[in-house]
Amino acid sequence: MNFIIRSLIQLGILKKDLDYHLLRGVMVIIYLFFGYQKWFEYEMYPVFGMRGATYFLGVSEWVFGALLFAGFWNKKLGILGALGSCFSFAATSTIIPFMPDGWAASAGGFPAMTERVAFLMKDLVLLAVSVYLLRQDVIRASLAKTTSSDSSAALRQEPAPTGVMEGC
Repeated sequence: MNFIIRSLIQLGILKKDLDYHLLRGVMVIIYLFFGYQKWFEYEMYPVFGMRGATYFLGVSEWVFGALLFAGFWNKKLGILGALGSCFSFAATSTIIPFMPDGWAASAGGFPAMTERVAFLMKDLVLLAVSVYLLRQDVIRASLAKTTSSDSSAALRQEPAPTGVMEGC
């Protein structure tokens, strides 16, 4: 087991922010592909007209993905993307219990999922990732604000203001 641990460390598993950047990148890719499929016939919903709903969803997914992508450099934009992502996946996750034909009657219903519910279960993980990114971006934006306030205060030779993250 120690060999595995040492190997993972040498491969960079402990590299600072690896998990954060990996999750952000994966979410950008997910939004890119899910947004892309909304422009084609097979992904049409009757709300707002057949094309209106899918175009709305596709544009929303691309906007959230673009904001998450911008979050690599600008944490405030990352916060907006993560908030949109949280809203999106909270909305889809809440329909899981009420999904028509979502529970296999032949297996006694709940908790025996059909493919429809199984497909939406991924949204629980994506919601968790969205909350993680939101938390990280709020922390990083707060630290950046505190750091810039501290720098300004030092230049004016005033005591630094109490930061949001103090005591963490």
